[in-house]
Amino acid sequence: MRYRRFGRLGWSVGEVGYGMWGIAGGEGGWSGADDETGNAALRAAVELGCNFFDTAWIYGRGHSEELLGDLLRAEPDRRLYVATKIPPKDRRWPSTRESRLEDVFPSDHIHEYVHKSLANLGVERIDLLQFHVWEDAWADDPSWQKAVADLRDQGLVEGIGISINRWEPTNVVKALRTGLIDAVQVIYNIFDQAPEDELFGVCDELDIAVIARVPFDEGTLTGTLTLDSTWPEGDWRNSYFVPENLAASVARAEALAKDVPDGWTMPELALRFILQHPTVSTVIPGMRSLRHVRANLATSGAAPLDDQLMATMRQHRWDREPTEWSQ
Repeated sequence: MRYRRFGRLGWSVGEVGYGMWGIAGGEGGWSGADDETGNAALRAAVELGCNFFDTAWIYGRGHSEELLGDLLRAEPDRRLYVATKIPPKDRRWPSTRESRLEDVFPSDHIHEYVHKSLANLGVERIDLLQFHVWEDAWADDPSWQKAVADLRDQGLVEGIGISINRWEPTNVVKALRTGLIDAVQVIYNIFDQAPEDELFGVCDELDIAVIARVPFDEGTLTGTLTLDSTWPEGDWRNSYFVPENLAASVARAEALAKDVPDGWTMPELALRFILQHPTVSTVIPGMRSLRHVRANLATSGAAPLDDQLMATMRQHRWDREPTEWSQ
C-alpha cells in the first residue's frame, strides 16, 4: 500500500481506503451483505495495508459502525483511522437550497449522534466526523461552528469534514474558508471530473484532505451494469438507477469499455484515474468480498496513466445536474 498525507491533519493514510456502506446491509442500503463476509473483507484489507475506514451512522442504522468497532478491537496494535458521518435530522439526502440548518444539523442533534457513533465504534474519540449533507448557505452560522468547536475541546473529535452532495462540488467552498473543515468527501471518478475545476484548487490552497467517493459511479464503472439490471426490494440502487439513469449509465459504460487498455479491468482503470490526481488523499471503494479487497487494494502504487490514456479519459467526462433520484 502506498500512503498519502491527509491534509493538515497530517495523518499517513492508505491511498485506497475502505468505504463501508455496502457491507452494512439493511433497508435503504445494498442487498447481499452478510457480516461474516464483511468481517473477513475488513480483516483482509488491514492485512494488505488499508488503514482508513469510512462509515456513517445511517449505514445499517449504526451496524456499519459496530462492524468497524469490532475490527478496531481485533487490531489494537494498528493505527486505523475512523471516519463517520452525522445523519441529517430530517433524513433527507441530499439537502436542498430550502433546507434549514436548524432542521438538519441542530446542535443537540450533532452531539447526540457523536455519542451514538462513539458507542457503536467503542472508541473515546472519532478521528474524522463528517456532516453527511451540506448547504454552503450554512457556512457562517455560529450554531454548527460552536458545536464542532465544543466537540474538539472535549476531545471527542479530532477532525471535521463534509460529505458533499452529489454533483455539487462547489457547494462547500464557503465552509472550507471558515478554517473549521479539515477534509471533504466528494464524488470524483472518470465521469465526475468537476471537482478538478475549483474544489481541488481550494483544497490545495487550504491544505484540506480529499476523500474520493463513489469511484465506480455506484457500479456503472465496474462494467457489469446492463439494461436488464435489477435489485431486490429495498436495495438502494432501485431508487437511483431509474430508467433514464440506467439507460444513460449503461451507454456511458459501454463507450468507456472500448478505451480500457488490454489486460486491465474497468474498475482498475477507474481507481487508477482517481489516484492520478495528487490532491486526492484517499479513494474509498465499497468492498464486500475478499475478491474486491484484493483487486482494489492492488491498484495502489501502480504506474501513472500515460498522457494519451488520460486525454482519452477526459473525453468521458459526464456533467450531471442533481435530480430527485440523485440522492
